[in-house]
Amino acid sequence: MENSKTMLAQPIQVGRRIANNRFVINAMECCDATEDGSFSESAFERYQKLIEGNAGIIFFESFTLQWDSRARKNQLGMMPQNLKILENAIRRLKEVNDKPILIFQLNHSGEVSGGEFSKPVCVKPLYGKSGEVVSEEYVDKTIQDFINASKILYDIGADGVDLKFCHGYFGSQVLRPYNDRKWKYGGSWENRSRFAFDMVEGVRKLVPDKNFLVGSKISIWEGFPGGQGTAGPDTPVMDLTESIALCKGLEERGVSFIMQSSGAAKTTKSLQIPSKHKPDDAYLNFYFAKVVKNSVKPETVVIGSAYTAITNGNNILRSVTPEQNNLLHWGNYNIAHGYTDMIALGRQSFADPYLPLKYLEGREDEISWCKVCDCCYELLTRQQEVGCVIYNKKYAEIFKKQREQFGKFDLVIS
Repeated sequence: MENSKTMLAQPIQVGRRIANNRFVINAMECCDATEDGSFSESAFERYQKLIEGNAGIIFFESFTLQWDSRARKNQLGMMPQNLKILENAIRRLKEVNDKPILIFQLNHSGEVSGGEFSKPVCVKPLYGKSGEVVSEEYVDKTIQDFINASKILYDIGADGVDLKFCHGYFGSQVLRPYNDRKWKYGGSWENRSRFAFDMVEGVRKLVPDKNFLVGSKISIWEGFPGGQGTAGPDTPVMDLTESIALCKGLEERGVSFIMQSSGAAKTTKSLQIPSKHKPDDAYLNFYFAKVVKNSVKPETVVIGSAYTAITNGNNILRSVTPEQNNLLHWGNYNIAHGYTDMIALGRQSFADPYLPLKYLEGREDEISWCKVCDCCYELLTRQQEVGCVIYNKKYAEIFKKQREQFGKFDLVIS
C-alpha cells in the first residue's frame, strides 16, 4: 500500500483520460444563470476559480434539458439559445487551465421542479410531493433528450457527461422500487432500469469516441420507503441489490465512472449532505462507496461523496483522534484501502475553491475550511445566488438581505 497520506495527490486513469489528482468538485447548483439559462459572468467567475484550484475532475452543475420542469429559477440549461455561450465558456475555461477534466451533469428535476416557475412531473405521486404523472412517450423523449445533449456537449468541447440518477430527481423516480406502476418503465427492475440503460447505450452509440467520458451520480440508498436501494415499494429497509445491479449494468454499457451518493432532496437531506449536527452520516456514505467499488471492475472509477461535514475536525464526531478527524485524512485513507478512487467536495468547494491546489503545494494551513453552517443551502432553497457566506462578502450580503426580509430559515424541514 502506498503512503496513505499521499493518495489524494496521485493521478488516476478515468476511461482514456488522466485525472492529475484524486480531488473532484461536485456538481453544485448556484442559481446564477441568466434568465434564459445561459452562462453568466458570475457563473464563469465561479468556475474559473475552481479551474484554477486544479482538481482532477470538475463536475459542472445540473443542466436542465426541460425548461418547463426545472428546480431552479435561474438554472443553467441546454436549449438552443444557450449553446454558443456555453461553448465559449468551455473554451475560455480550458485556456485558464487545461488539466482538469470537465464533466457536465445533465438532469431532469421531475417532482423536485419549482412549482412557482415550472411544472413538477412524476412517475407516481409521492406523499408530500406533487406533479403531473407522465406517459411512456414522455419518458422516451426524455431519454432521447439526454442522448442528444450528450452529443452536443461532445461537439462543443466537454470532456464528459454525468447522467444524474440520484437525490429524488427524475432518474431516481423512475429507478426506485416505489415506481410499481404497471407501464413500460415501472414495476419490475427490468422495466425500471431500462431508463438508465437505454440512455447510456444511446449516448455511447451516438458518441463512440471513448475519450468522451460517460458516467452517473447515483443515490445508493435514498433512505425512505420505496426509495432507491430499498427492499420494496413500501419499506425503507436497505437492500442494495438493485443499486449494485444499476452500477454493474451501467459499467457493462460503457460508463467510466460512478459517483456514489445517497439521500433525496427535501426528503432525506442529511444522507445527501450530512449536517454539522449529524456528521457521522458521512461514514454511511463511505460504506456505500465501498459497496460500489467492490461491485465494479477495477478500471471503473468510483468517486466517494459526503466528505465536507467532517471538514478539518470542527465537528461533533466522537471516538476519533484529532489526526483522524479531518476530511483529508479520510480521503487518503479510503483511497489507500480501496474503498473509493477519488473524493468529491461540494460545500467545501464554496468555502475554498483552491483547496486541491493548496493541498498539492503543501499549503494546508492556508485552506479556508467549510463551517458546515449550510447557509449556502439556505440560499439555494430560497432561489438566490449561491456561495459561501463566511468567506465571500457578496453572498454574505445576499444572505443578510434574505434573512432581513423573510426571517430565519428552518433547514431541518427544508
